Amino acid sequence: MRIRSIIAILVAVAIVALLVFGLISKGNSRLAVGAAAPSPTLPKLDEPGSGSLKEYRGKWVLVNFWASWCIPCRDEAPALEQFQQEHGGKTFTVVGIDTQDISDDGTKFAHEYDISYPLLHDGNGDNGHEFGTTGVPENYLLEPNGRLAWAVAGPVDARILREQVTPFLPPKSKES
Repeated sequence: MRIRSIIAILVAVAIVALLVFGLISKGNSRLAVGAAAPSPTLPKLDEPGSGSLKEYRGKWVLVNFWASWCIPCRDEAPALEQFQQEHGGKTFTVVGIDTQDISDDGTKFAHEYDISYPLLHDGNGDNGHEFGTTGVPENYLLEPNGRLAWAVAGPVDARILREQVTPFLPPKSKES
């Protein structure tokens, strides 16, 4: 074997080892069901000012971590918007957190998918780590008191939202 081949193999093994270590160490810090969710103040994505998950206390909140460059995020965006249209109101909202993204790209994504729910921007992704995120997309359902009720790492679709999130929510007809 040539020396370059050996170096290339060693570099590849080192990279894989670092990735595995990162996933294992992050997995240990994942937010547990029943734990109080972090509520950092973040810039709003598509308007001036900042926002925080604390603003939504008293509501069920589905927090969606996403990025414009993420293909599964693109796949789930229509289902999340449809879920917001069906269930959003006085007792529920989706809040999207654009992470590890250039804000212009996130804004373009939001317009492309006609996202109507509130969007915050976590530029370097540091605040997602407080939830224990390991990538995007990830979704966290918060109770009205700000505690975690449900979470899924990976994309959601209409079936997952209907079968796993809807049972937590109060009937929409009772909101009026």
